[in-house]
Amino acid sequence: MLTDKQILIVEDNDELQGILADFLEVKGAEVDFADNGELGLKLAIENEFDAIILDVMMPKKDGWQVARELRDQGCTTPILMLTALNGKSDLLKGYQSGIDDFVTKPFDFQELEVRLAAIIKRYRGEVASAIIQFGDLKIDQNSHRITRNNTELTVTPVMYQILVKLVKAAPEVVSREALIQAVWGDESPDKDLLRGHIYLLRSVLDKPFEKAMLVTVPKFGFRLEG
Repeated sequence: MLTDKQILIVEDNDELQGILADFLEVKGAEVDFADNGELGLKLAIENEFDAIILDVMMPKKDGWQVARELRDQGCTTPILMLTALNGKSDLLKGYQSGIDDFVTKPFDFQELEVRLAAIIKRYRGEVASAIIQFGDLKIDQNSHRITRNNTELTVTPVMYQILVKLVKAAPEVVSREALIQAVWGDESPDKDLLRGHIYLLRSVLDKPFEKAMLVTVPKFGFRLEG
């Protein structure tokens, strides 16, 4: 999860700093250190890191100050804060300072790894968005709401699955076989059934609008055109 990730540890406790470094290096990360908030701020601003592990109580600048100043200066690097403070007011203060997540001392290293990997993924956009979009067509995968040009479309569950597959691939072509597998899996019907659902989908997706989006690629499959 952390292979080749660049991690900055801002922690004034030498023993904990060493333990964290050993753990992260075993996981394949590359680690840099700061033993006070002022140095941590400087390193974070001047270098590119995938994440920052930040202690709260430190000399020169505490963790809250470092987080606030990083965000004020436009640094968007994810911050995981180590804290012995776990009250609601402390957590709120942290989030208001720009912290992405917390690990409470004493912490479990497996939890630390998972939380660190999660904030890095979120920052890099590796977590699938609930909203997928192509052109003026938008699908909310949580609510299953579909709109085109801000007009809501009513589709059947099969039509929804076909459309999600096409939007995720757009503007590339999706084969008939891939669509059948996505909707029906190994219990594949004949191709005439898919053809019927495509016909119904066109009547909802294209007929009310000036420009057709759903394009047939002869002898292969279908694609969306923006």
